[in-house]
Amino acid sequence: MKINSKINTSFEEYSDFLKKAIINFENSGKPFGNQDRNTLKLFEIDKNTFNIKSFKVPNIINQIAYKFFRKSKAQRSFVYANRLRNIGIGTPQPIAFYEFTNFFLFKKSYYVSEQLDCDYTYRDLTKNFKISDYENILRAFTRFTYELHEKNVLFLDHSPGNTLIKKLNDEYKFYLVDLNRMKFKKLSFEERIKNFNRLTTHKFMVEIMSDEYAKCSGFNYEKVFEKMWNETVLFQRQFHNKRNLKKKIKFWKN
Repeated sequence: MKINSKINTSFEEYSDFLKKAIINFENSGKPFGNQDRNTLKLFEIDKNTFNIKSFKVPNIINQIAYKFFRKSKAQRSFVYANRLRNIGIGTPQPIAFYEFTNFFLFKKSYYVSEQLDCDYTYRDLTKNFKISDYENILRAFTRFTYELHEKNVLFLDHSPGNTLIKKLNDEYKFYLVDLNRMKFKKLSFEERIKNFNRLTTHKFMVEIMSDEYAKCSGFNYEKVFEKMWNETVLFQRQFHNKRNLKKKIKFWKN
């Protein structure tokens, strides 16, 4: 099995530690967060805590694609994190990526970043409406999203669990995670507003975000709200239809 890797120059002294952590990943480290799709574990050395994300082995088509034609999810995460930080967008410090391949196929990949402890995630805003300074946090998040769009960043996984929120003094800072799906280009009005469609099912949240985005952009509030709410409803309908279809397929298989 061949290993391809790249380490941030600031962390090269930990190259042996990281390689050992990757090779022994299944039997070491501390599990962290949601383990449904991919596996996250924390590894500590000195005063550093490294967050290592293990991506599942892709299907056979993507094993060929990642081997010969496309960057892996781990490599894209590393590249995109560096690119975001270079333009002033928050994301945990990228440390390294590792890829395991054989002669014909791509197998496992790992993305290493510095663990960032946060006060909230955006998901908390969708569940706990009594969070102190709630509306100001939501408006600040909307301004953060507007900043992404102004800097030509389309975060395709802009969903509740993928933005970390920290309060520093009297300001809120936002950090993106799960970075492997992004586009960097000038965005149309439709692309900007559709980018909110996965964030919440609550109409009052859409109203607040629409109001703040209209103030930031100069777009008409009614136009922003209508588009944002329609895209939210459409996404939820498609999401539930897809989930119901999967249940039916599983039922017939069983």
